[in-house]
Amino acid sequence: MERKNLRIVFMGTPEFAVETLNSLLEGGCQVVAVVTQPDKPVGRHGSVLQPSEVKKFALEKGIPVLQPEKMKDPEFVEQLRVFNADLQVVVAFRMLPEVVWAMPRFGTFNVHAALLPQYRGAAPINWAVINGETMTGVTTFFLDHDIDTGKVILKKTFPIPDDADVEYVYDGLMRLGAQAAIETIDRICQGDGQVEAIEQQQLMEGEELKLAPKIFKETCRIQWNQPAKRVYDFVRGLSPYPGAWANMENTESGDTTVVKIYKTMKCPGKTTQLSPGTIVVEKGKLFAATADELLQIVSLQVAGKKRMDAAAFLNGVRGIENCRLV
Repeated sequence: MERKNLRIVFMGTPEFAVETLNSLLEGGCQVVAVVTQPDKPVGRHGSVLQPSEVKKFALEKGIPVLQPEKMKDPEFVEQLRVFNADLQVVVAFRMLPEVVWAMPRFGTFNVHAALLPQYRGAAPINWAVINGETMTGVTTFFLDHDIDTGKVILKKTFPIPDDADVEYVYDGLMRLGAQAAIETIDRICQGDGQVEAIEQQQLMEGEELKLAPKIFKETCRIQWNQPAKRVYDFVRGLSPYPGAWANMENTESGDTTVVKIYKTMKCPGKTTQLSPGTIVVEKGKLFAATADELLQIVSLQVAGKKRMDAAAFLNGVRGIENCRLV
């Protein structure tokens, strides 16, 4: 069987998924339809509808687009069935019901941005960096009844440099995920629909599972009473989006301002007995105390202003000696 003879329905929403969809098309795959999220209301009054990145790309390529509100909607299920897909490919989409993932004769596989069974969940890239991992990757697996638990088809690894932030890892995994999808399709074609896949339970022996739950605003608040390495990894694991933050409190006036911190630098040997969150300025550089060492703050953003480097921040702020981060 050849790729071009396989009828594929692609499911995804963000930019991360576009890379894989584009690779399928460039690789000669027959993508007969795309399923993505409904257009999202944006603007001051929510009067403007914003299509997903996948929808915009699919329409440019002339591919039919389906946007169900509910995946179990009988009308959507019948529309999907009409495309008579042999295979469905999912990247960065929502959970599918069995009536959808079991529809194609060769099943449905997902491209997940982590090395399963580690980092199951909605935010695997962020949590891998937050936890200080030095290696991550992508996994393709067949969907089943639970989230990210299906049989693994293949894995591809990706190293995380110590100074890398989420943007760097995101871009790397986006490209790697596209490669993994093509390789997975080729394996399915070579086996005429049959492909070796491993139960995740076999990959879990002796491993402590780390999860990757959805990230909310409060998740992103920096806890300064942790070691400097933990805070450093936390900041880069949320940079540039959604951004780690703290309250900058003026102990004299009582005023509090939200500050997002995008980049820090470790200062090995710069130990401190200061209370965590204490701000220190030395030779025009900005530092904050953690549980064990000072951590240099390189890039930040005060609420209502643009992102700036620490030097620009110090030039524009008064009374910094009375402030602390909480």
